[in-house]
Amino acid sequence: MAHAKSIETLARNVIRELRKLTNPERQAATLSYFPSAMENLGVAVPDLRKVLRWAKAEARGLEDAELLALVQAIIDQATLEGRQLAYELLAARKSLLYGLTTTQAKRLGKGMDNWVSVDTFAVSITGQLWREHKLGDAEILRWSRSRDRWWRRAALVSTIPLNMKSRGGTGDVERTMQLCEALADDEDEMVAKALSWALRALIPVSPVHVEDFLADHDDILASRVKREVRRKLETGKKH
Repeated sequence: MAHAKSIETLARNVIRELRKLTNPERQAATLSYFPSAMENLGVAVPDLRKVLRWAKAEARGLEDAELLALVQAIIDQATLEGRQLAYELLAARKSLLYGLTTTQAKRLGKGMDNWVSVDTFAVSITGQLWREHKLGDAEILRWSRSRDRWWRRAALVSTIPLNMKSRGGTGDVERTMQLCEALADDEDEMVAKALSWALRALIPVSPVHVEDFLADHDDILASRVKREVRRKLETGKKH
């Protein structure tokens, strides 16, 4: 087993490698695109992928518990790109991902304060667990009632792996509709955007259910949701 000190060292090295790839222009552009209390390192996605591959190689010999400790140590350093990398590093180890408890999953989401972190968390971790019935419906519904906009968004985005083939989904109308119903009248912009995404991802599975949902909730849905989802139904495209 790796020593705790070596785990912390590796976590710091991950952030060091990310810092080497800071792009000031991207950093400036993204500060307003997904504002956060976390440090924005300004690392482009292709460069983040390079560091992720390096981190996977460095962590190859770690046991699941050690890798989870590494993931948490990276998150605890409070950088946007570090958190994103940590979630994807965990998701790549299926034995660890599907062995997570609800408490462990929630701890990994603690501190989320922007849509990029939430979406990576929900698509790569909680949505995968929920699809495989390793995270309960009651827990996801509890998030939908949270005062924290980001946990409400996480609940909706967790539906994406239920329905999107590229994320392993085969279709789950019932659970998706349950979440959409719960948050249909949420006026928060970040939640409304997630609702739009959840409904659009369900269209290839059951366009009829989506059409009925729009009709039944026309008086309470945000204009954005109705516009984007109807366009997707009619043209197959969001814009």
